[in-house]
Amino acid sequence: MSKFEIIGGNKLNGEITPQGAKNEALQVICATLLTDEEVIIDNIPNIRDVNKLIELLQYLGVEVKKISEGKYSFKAENINVDLIETRDYCNLAGKLRGSIMVVGPMLARFHRASNPIPGGDKIGRRRLDTHYIGFEKLGAEVQFDTKISSYSIKANSLKGAYMLLDEASVTGTANIVMAAVMAEGKTTIFNAACEPYLFQLCSMLNRMGANITGVGSNLITIEGVKHLKGCSHTMLPDMIEVGSFIGLAAMTSSDVTIKNVNYQQLGIIPDVFSRLGIKIEHKGDDIHIPSQDVYEVERFMDGSIMTIADAPWPGFTPDLISIALVVATQAKGSVLIHQKMFESRLFFVDKLIDMGAQIILCDPHRATVIGLEKRYPLRGVNMVSPDIRAGVALLIAALSAQGTSVIDNIEQIDRGYQNIDTRLNAIGANIKRID
Repeated sequence: MSKFEIIGGNKLNGEITPQGAKNEALQVICATLLTDEEVIIDNIPNIRDVNKLIELLQYLGVEVKKISEGKYSFKAENINVDLIETRDYCNLAGKLRGSIMVVGPMLARFHRASNPIPGGDKIGRRRLDTHYIGFEKLGAEVQFDTKISSYSIKANSLKGAYMLLDEASVTGTANIVMAAVMAEGKTTIFNAACEPYLFQLCSMLNRMGANITGVGSNLITIEGVKHLKGCSHTMLPDMIEVGSFIGLAAMTSSDVTIKNVNYQQLGIIPDVFSRLGIKIEHKGDDIHIPSQDVYEVERFMDGSIMTIADAPWPGFTPDLISIALVVATQAKGSVLIHQKMFESRLFFVDKLIDMGAQIILCDPHRATVIGLEKRYPLRGVNMVSPDIRAGVALLIAALSAQGTSVIDNIEQIDRGYQNIDTRLNAIGANIKRID
């Protein structure tokens, strides 16, 4: 198990470029299974979760070639469908949550799929009902084998259907869309997720020959086609990294320019951090965060305490709630953080309290943060990264703290952030990786 040793208190200065979007990568890479022709994807991040997904596809027979840094060719011409029943497949798929995205394409093209209960962050209950109910509406039969904790999904043929999703699940919507693109007839998905990742996936599928309308809205219509072809696709920059770098710059009083952020796809992320008092300068397709000794939290118009809550897109993404919380610890003013979606995501605040943060964990979903206004810096401590986003939040806290901090289990951070220590050290951080 690896760890980071961080000497805090340094002001950072310079430019940093966000990696390709992790959540998009897990979807569009799986979409390459829908065709036997070559698909080229650019801006793929070199992170653990994505690399493990590529390894899973290679196991099934996908030919993967690295063209250049971040640019890969995928050709799913010779897929051995029987391999989905093997123990090796279960072991590979069970190590990452993104493996669930294989099911839709496999079902569409080969009419059978299998998937063990996937791994991933332990941030609360993350049910898969939306995925499997959608497959059933398309005509698939879903069975669960309790002995090996694996789902088996089969269909002689898929037929379009109308469905109202019980929740606007991003991965659920993406999986159902990929299953429906080659189903017979028309599929209508209401209460579909609207995230930029879905826009990217559907745009890519349309270039492959799919017939999807309503892209970017919560009502998606799909006219099934018989065959999809290859295409080229470039992924968006990771908006979660962009938000993380905004928070990092504010916490460490740094002057940082975040390059090539695709500003129009960031939604309300810049606005939420602005409400925390962070100055954000939009320059072309870059964001500049000037050095601030103090950033003051806004209040609502009626004078009540600021509340930051997650919500389905275009609301504030739950993946940045941990970052907003840690940034609030050194703000001037108080904030109520309301994490609605996952009941275990706020439990990392005990590490911040050990560092000197003033936080009241009201219940599993809400925490009140009393900002220290940088008058009382956090102090370095030893801690463990519980999940990807909390791990980076703790890294940001450690970089702002006085003294030395150690973060164990950084494999969690590596799952979602590419060479984060090297990239931050290049602009003035002091992070040492210890294997």
